[in-house]
Amino acid sequence: MAELNTLANRPPSSLALLEEMERQYKDLPMEAIIKQDILRQGIHFRPESFQGVGAYKAKDYFIFSFDHIPLAEMKDGIDTKAPEEIKISGGHFQLLPTVISTRNNPLSPYEMRSKEGKPTLYLGETEIGRAEYPPIPDWYRHRTQSGKLPGEIAPVIEWGYLIYLTVFRNCQYFGKDEECAYCDINHNYRQQKGAGRPYTGVKDVEDILEVLSWINAEDQIAKVYTITGGSVLTNLKKKSEVDFYLQYPEAIERQFPKRWMGKLVAQAFEKEDCQRFKDAGIQIYHPNYEVWDKALFEKICPGKASWIGYDRWIRRVVESAEVFGPEHVIPNFVGGVELSEPYGFKTVAEAIQSTKQGLDFFMSKGIVPRFTAWCPEPYTTLGQQAGPPLVYFCELLRAWKETFELYKLPTPPGYGEPGPGKAVFSVSAFMDVIGYSGRN
Repeated sequence: MAELNTLANRPPSSLALLEEMERQYKDLPMEAIIKQDILRQGIHFRPESFQGVGAYKAKDYFIFSFDHIPLAEMKDGIDTKAPEEIKISGGHFQLLPTVISTRNNPLSPYEMRSKEGKPTLYLGETEIGRAEYPPIPDWYRHRTQSGKLPGEIAPVIEWGYLIYLTVFRNCQYFGKDEECAYCDINHNYRQQKGAGRPYTGVKDVEDILEVLSWINAEDQIAKVYTITGGSVLTNLKKKSEVDFYLQYPEAIERQFPKRWMGKLVAQAFEKEDCQRFKDAGIQIYHPNYEVWDKALFEKICPGKASWIGYDRWIRRVVESAEVFGPEHVIPNFVGGVELSEPYGFKTVAEAIQSTKQGLDFFMSKGIVPRFTAWCPEPYTTLGQQAGPPLVYFCELLRAWKETFELYKLPTPPGYGEPGPGKAVFSVSAFMDVIGYSGRN
């Protein structure tokens, strides 16, 4: 395909494009293809799409904004009414239920409208699927003794499967010379506070334990918790980075031993520090490497490159598998950022070739990387720019699936069931493609 050789042609989303991808990528479920297209384009919610749907869980802005525009520019109450995720089914392609993270974009060709009183997603005049919005957990009715909202302290995502604990909502990689170029964690914190929202910068252990006590007593859907936040370069609350993050799983596992599977998303640590987290009860480790190409890593992740370095980062990821076990090390990369301007590759083929090298490097060792779909958020160093074409994400999913199957690797733990109609991981379709045998 011509699109593999040049980025000059980035066709807008259309029914014709989706049908072309359906013909071209029979090894990928349409649920995955459409999910990636919606993630790259975002959703325009019309005001009527919020009416008559009853109570549902709105976006908690659990770490990044994942929006194409600032909060201050959102109209019609979208900043408070947009759901955390959507689940679409049926429509033109007869989709199985597909969970997709909400990324607000008033310029998106994907519009959420109302049809017969039900939210329905359209591309142009084509119905892509009837939509559901996530239910509000019963325990969201509580307030902590300190007056905090549960969604501020321990929100759930992935249709209630994952408790997301962003315990530090800033990052000490600060400014364009240190911040990861695609990341808006610091900017999102500022805009949330600027909008007058309660948005705790450093979460108190006792607040988290109080919310978890409600989940423990009232909830059977959540199966996993993630502890994450920005990087700590010196100290935070008089603790080193390791000691700061370690206090949370230690407290959680002491009070609720093995109640949920514990994950840690943090920097790449040395083996002895990884062992401390495993001893505390962390089972899954995500030392995200962000982008495989070394030159791009140094441009796109300047702080990580300066403070730790690419070679040391990759070595630590590999060595962490000796502590947690390879299948429990699941580093993330930001799918599509290797095509970002001005530093990225100029063709889809080059980008896929590079990323596939990283997939093969890790998967040959039993480590299974996952990816999130890059969202060009306005306040990041990369800013608002055209994201990758849909063909890139189809090629990426194919490369991921082929490499995963080549090494006969197990389904990554802590992500729920795999496959179309079952996957709940909402910021990419890597779980949706597992086990799919293709179509005629």
